[in-house]
Amino acid sequence: MATWSHLGFQDSASPLMEQLIFFHDHAMVILIVITSLVAYLMTSILFNVLTNRFLLENQTIEMIWTILPAIILVIIALPSLRLLYLLDEVNSPSLTIKTVGHQWYWSYEYSDFVQVEFDSYMTATDYSKEFEYRLLDVDNRMVVPMDTQIRVLVTAADVIHSWTVPALGVKADAIPGRLNQLSFVVSRPGLFFGQCSEICGANHSFMPIVIESVSTNSFLSWVMASSED
Repeated sequence: MATWSHLGFQDSASPLMEQLIFFHDHAMVILIVITSLVAYLMTSILFNVLTNRFLLENQTIEMIWTILPAIILVIIALPSLRLLYLLDEVNSPSLTIKTVGHQWYWSYEYSDFVQVEFDSYMTATDYSKEFEYRLLDVDNRMVVPMDTQIRVLVTAADVIHSWTVPALGVKADAIPGRLNQLSFVVSRPGLFFGQCSEICGANHSFMPIVIESVSTNSFLSWVMASSED
């Protein structure tokens, strides 16, 4: 989860987020090189009183500064398009979870199992506890098995919400009357926090998302316990 004064990405917990971070680094390297070159040229022009007469009209340099930016754009666009298709790809999910946004809480339905559904509300902050995540923890977490292809169907019951978990690199609008689809694999155990990312009313800030990634055996035990309840 993000901490105070943290300016970068959260540590990735899925292959998709790893690819997003790699693409960000790839684009930033190109941008830093371009920015440094332009800054150097602007500085040299400002402090240099001499003029190079061969640059006043030169067909070669004009071809270079027309073709080179086009090549740079292609170098950025190809990984971006590949990543866009990867984010939308769904490969035979082993588990399907339906997420419904309400004002102002989330509901989860595990349609692969019988009677495993619950509402997830933000818990009140208890300042007596040492490790309490204010405005981020919930009473019922969305439990998923790690290293498993998971499909999440996102919709809403009232207004538009947005189901977002930054560490997994997933975000989808929850729209009434429409099902949006997400697919991800959680690569390590832990708790991953998210929040509604679409302004949905007075308590928009108070409907957090918590995903708990556990082993397959622990997940099956949790499903059995939830079914009995």
